[in-house]
Amino acid sequence: MSRPSGKQSGKPSGKARTARRLSTVSAVLVAAVALTAGPALAHTEVEAENAQALAQNVTLDFHAASESDAAGITELEVILPEGLVPPDISYDKGPEGWKYAATSRGYTVSGPELAVGADAEFSVTVRQLPDAEELVFKTLQSYSDGQIDRWIELEDTGDDGDGHGHPAPTLKLAPAAPGASPLAPSPSAEPSTPAPSSPTPAETPEPSPEQAAAETDAGDDGLSTGAVIGIAAAVLLVLGAGAWWLRGRGSRSA
Repeated sequence: MSRPSGKQSGKPSGKARTARRLSTVSAVLVAAVALTAGPALAHTEVEAENAQALAQNVTLDFHAASESDAAGITELEVILPEGLVPPDISYDKGPEGWKYAATSRGYTVSGPELAVGADAEFSVTVRQLPDAEELVFKTLQSYSDGQIDRWIELEDTGDDGDGHGHPAPTLKLAPAAPGASPLAPSPSAEPSTPAPSSPTPAETPEPSPEQAAAETDAGDDGLSTGAVIGIAAAVLLVLGAGAWWLRGRGSRSA
């Protein structure tokens, strides 16, 4: 009997082994990219077409990625960088039903809960960008379950336990155009001054001891209206009695 040749022994050929190795390496690379790409994309970012120092009426587009698999985004609070104040900002557009509100340190954009996993996008217009190299917009991202993502780090430190940090949205600015100059500061709302009101009895100042003493002395030296009327009535009564007595005496003498 003839022995079977090596090609018929059942062992994979060299080409087959190479193909399997390539498939295994490819699968590992795909898994590694999937694991590292997910957290890296979860950021809050800001972009602008005319990102140049001292540029006017610049539209900023914000994109806030959702990091929750259980609740939707309900609010974004943006803290303005140095050189910008709330009156410099006007709201353009955002998620349906969301509203803009200025705060003491920036503004908020909030509204009905977005779908779980849905990102939030909105745009604002800046009256004029400051003369700076970059602008950092620290952002607090709130969810319907109370969770808050704090995008406030100046650098992506990657030490939050999930393999990535929470860097604040940062906008790099090109140098100002020749001849560009800062605009006058935006007018801020002046607090309204209430009209003066008349003092209530509780607000009426009490007289000083000297005034009280003077009023007491004046009262002691004078007579009240009732006393004057009583004296006048007594005088009239005496005069009437005297006239009656004289009249009666004259009648007896006659």
